[in-house]
Amino acid sequence: MGFVPLRNRLTEKQAPSSMVTSESPAITSSAPRFLPTTNDDFSQATKALYEREVARGVSENEEIFAGEETISTSKPSWANKYRPRKPRYFNRVQMGYEWNKYNQTHYDYDDPPPKVVQGYKFNIFYPDLIDKAKAPTYRIEREHGRKRGQSFAPAGEEDTCLLRFIAGPPYEDLAFRIVDKEWDYSAKRERGFRSTFDKGILQLHFQFKKIYYRK
Repeated sequence: MGFVPLRNRLTEKQAPSSMVTSESPAITSSAPRFLPTTNDDFSQATKALYEREVARGVSENEEIFAGEETISTSKPSWANKYRPRKPRYFNRVQMGYEWNKYNQTHYDYDDPPPKVVQGYKFNIFYPDLIDKAKAPTYRIEREHGRKRGQSFAPAGEEDTCLLRFIAGPPYEDLAFRIVDKEWDYSAKRERGFRSTFDKGILQLHFQFKKIYYRK
């Protein structure tokens, strides 16, 4: 399981999470006729973080990534006290060319091969986390008994796995399907591994280890 270090945990001032109790008032005639049916997080604090990240845009080698997976989870023990909500996010996937032997033979720089996934940048927003001293975590989940380093994918395809993000109340778990390759944990600028939780934002940025092919 990945550990995300905290920064400025005692200096953050964030809006408290909404609480749901058995004494919550009934909907009156002044309420909207059609209430939202989703449990996504639309708080003002989340909106501000989301819009700030969107304003950063995407680089030339990036695309917006929204490969969210539906996961089955049991009802959290705190659900009767806090309204469960799904955190918002703004993620990017990094794309590039892989110059393996086949691609060197059949393509060149004027006619490049199809781009492949080379990394991800996850930005998950948790501004209303109740216990701010406990940072969210993440873990990789491989299906059908597959172990790290094993490949069940057909020839020409890539194995995938689930990357699950876990936080405390009032947030539900969140998962994305990603390409399952070895991560490069180098903090060098060109590789840019980052795993932090600061001011309500969990950032997990990583690229896959490069394989160098002889020409």
